[in-house]
Amino acid sequence: MVATNIERRMISTCFVDEALDCLRQRDVPTDPVLAAAGLPPLVQEPVSAERYGALWLAIAAAIDDEFFGLGGRPMRLGSFTLLCRCILHADTLEQALHRALRFLRVVLDDPRGELVVKDGLAQIVLTDAGEARSAFAYRTFWIVLHGITCWLVGRRIPLRLVDFRCKEPGHSADYRLFFGAPVRFEQPVSRLAFDATYLKLPAIRTERALKQFLRSSPANILVRYRYDAGLATNIRKRLRQDLPTAWPNFEELARQMRMPASTLRHRLHQEGETYRTIKDEIRRGLAIDWLLHSGRSISDIAIDLGFTEPSAFHRAFRKWTLKSPGAFRREGSSTHDSADAAVNAEPLHPDATSSRKADLRMAKSDYS
Repeated sequence: MVATNIERRMISTCFVDEALDCLRQRDVPTDPVLAAAGLPPLVQEPVSAERYGALWLAIAAAIDDEFFGLGGRPMRLGSFTLLCRCILHADTLEQALHRALRFLRVVLDDPRGELVVKDGLAQIVLTDAGEARSAFAYRTFWIVLHGITCWLVGRRIPLRLVDFRCKEPGHSADYRLFFGAPVRFEQPVSRLAFDATYLKLPAIRTERALKQFLRSSPANILVRYRYDAGLATNIRKRLRQDLPTAWPNFEELARQMRMPASTLRHRLHQEGETYRTIKDEIRRGLAIDWLLHSGRSISDIAIDLGFTEPSAFHRAFRKWTLKSPGAFRREGSSTHDSADAAVNAEPLHPDATSSRKADLRMAKSDYS
């Protein structure tokens, strides 16, 4: 069954609770803020990105801080708009990141972000003046920075890793699902990394586009940026109609799309994609969904994902999540009530036994 756009935009209740904790620590009543966001006094189910965005705005209005009071200084109302204007006329993603990090350093003071390019990776490294902050604080920083820059260049920037300096929270599975990249806790520094080649991407947005973007913020920056146009999206839609065992090889895919293989490869390269990365992305989403939402054995999952043997699946899954399939399933079972919080993984919920048709996920939504 195809996951709907609404399903893909749901936000786990743990992130709602962490946002509300920022009010509780200041003795600010939560009920009026929840009501202003159109939410009940007790949130027990995942909420839409739109509702969570309304909650973010309501909390910001209540404490005059768009960063939930988690920075060295408040990020006063209107700062996010100024941040967007600060990067709008940058020439490249690299220039935009430098401007954004400098702006956030001036506004927040702490934590401070720096762009470090090393070993083919562009790393946003955060340093704290004192003790480590909460995972929620670092996540908020990443959401803002990654979301607006993805919007600026008009495409998803796949993450290679996300490190947190803080201790691992009890609901760490939600963080791993949210970022769609290997996530580690208790690291020397907090950092987010992606392939350095993306730094040369040109900024493509206009003043008019910014106005549209801001009308929907921050709801549009709460789920991972999804680039919904282009050839790669077309290929994803094709592959999601079948299990990986039925996927065509590259040459057959090119024939189905009525273009030479060289042309297809070149056009994917222009979008920052390859057929292999698209397939791995879908396999990862299916693996996460089946581990958390089905009782199927790991061996059966490996076979349906197209792996010749379970050991190959184990190696791939460790690369994707830094955990074994078994450990990930156990953690998901213990931190989710029936594993309902796989909301940000945009997973499939296929009945593979009856229809052998599958659909998947993976997105990085619009910080705009």
